[in-house]
Amino acid sequence: MNQLFRLRPSALLRQLPAPLALGLLLLSACNSGTEQSGGATATEGTTAAVPEPTNDTGSWYRQYRGLLPGTPDSVTLHLQRLGVEPGNDGPGRIVGFFAGPDGRPHELGGDTGSKGDSLNLRDLSRELAATVASGSDDNDDDPLEGNAEWLLKEEGTQLVGTHKGQPVRLRQLRAGTGIRFAARNFVADVLPRPDHPEDSIRGHRVMHALVPFMAPNQEVLAANILRGLHGDTVDTAPVPALDSIWREQLRAFTKDYRSDAAPLLAAAAKDKSKEYRPIETLAYEQEVNTYVLWNEGDLLSMGFFGYDYSGGAHGIYGTYVQSYDTRTGKSLRYDDIFQASAKPKLEKLLGQYARPSLGLGANEPLSKALMVKTLPVTRNVYLTGNGAVFVYLPYEIAAYVYGQISVFVPFSEMQGLLKPGLPVGETRAVAAR
Repeated sequence: MNQLFRLRPSALLRQLPAPLALGLLLLSACNSGTEQSGGATATEGTTAAVPEPTNDTGSWYRQYRGLLPGTPDSVTLHLQRLGVEPGNDGPGRIVGFFAGPDGRPHELGGDTGSKGDSLNLRDLSRELAATVASGSDDNDDDPLEGNAEWLLKEEGTQLVGTHKGQPVRLRQLRAGTGIRFAARNFVADVLPRPDHPEDSIRGHRVMHALVPFMAPNQEVLAANILRGLHGDTVDTAPVPALDSIWREQLRAFTKDYRSDAAPLLAAAAKDKSKEYRPIETLAYEQEVNTYVLWNEGDLLSMGFFGYDYSGGAHGIYGTYVQSYDTRTGKSLRYDDIFQASAKPKLEKLLGQYARPSLGLGANEPLSKALMVKTLPVTRNVYLTGNGAVFVYLPYEIAAYVYGQISVFVPFSEMQGLLKPGLPVGETRAVAAR
């Protein structure tokens, strides 16, 4: 499994063991319009009003600004609502992030509540240490409203509610910071046997995508984000259209799903000794999402998330991360960020900064929580305005219960390790020394 961190979602999922492998994507889009171009590139000095991005139903990317309760520090919440699927009356999912006063990024996850009229968010970055300490995820079966750190409701263009029980009010930033996005949704159900409508199970495929809107170097940035979603390893690969990515991956999922499910359903239907019952483990699910991890100044970082359930006790998931210099639209991979000689020192820094997030003392061995004695330097890394975040997939360095593990290392600790010219002020200062 160690090779997995090198791969994009589509390649990653194809490399998983056969029972878990994502074939990738389903039938038809719930919104099948053409990919949005985002219009002309904005130029310096432009004063004309910029139109709002056109989002698919129930989805958006927004930024909100406000004071943290009890502190003089204001924060910007970057929030994304994943699209509402047709016929689904349950809560909508919310993902996002904010940077703390120390510059550390905090990833958020949650939903719109049982009535769909609120935002209930947990700080996912804080949950890992508790999970490691207990050896299990105590929040799996708990209602989110009972564990959320942020309990918010929309009032016009504001979010009003509580943060850790204290009153908070956040205002939506219309212009915002960084890149604006239009949100696109694709969803489809696939019959395991197209000529047997009596089959009650389905394969389910979802894709949520963000299209940059009115960005500097719009075409270059949009093309590289599409390449990331497609799973391409170089920025010179032909650029597929968003709808084409959906159709291509959907065909692959449909083929693999029917290859797995159809023979088993046919055999079950022929068994006259008992009443025919659908095999629930054949209700496969796959999902691919793009979401924002950092979006300020000249730096954009995004996650490409993939999930697959193809039978068994649970699904498998993972996030490939990617940063972009929005001045040029170009991707920033590991080799674009770090000097060739950086690996030995990075390995020591990762061990140092992983311990607090794992609930370990400075002198406790990593093997107390992980399956490794030293933390390898993953190339699955993205930048924030204050440091770098190294992302390890489930099973890569720890048991599945610990999930995906992210380790933040501040730029102040990486002097001499960074390449010059990165699109963050702090990195320019450090790299120039």
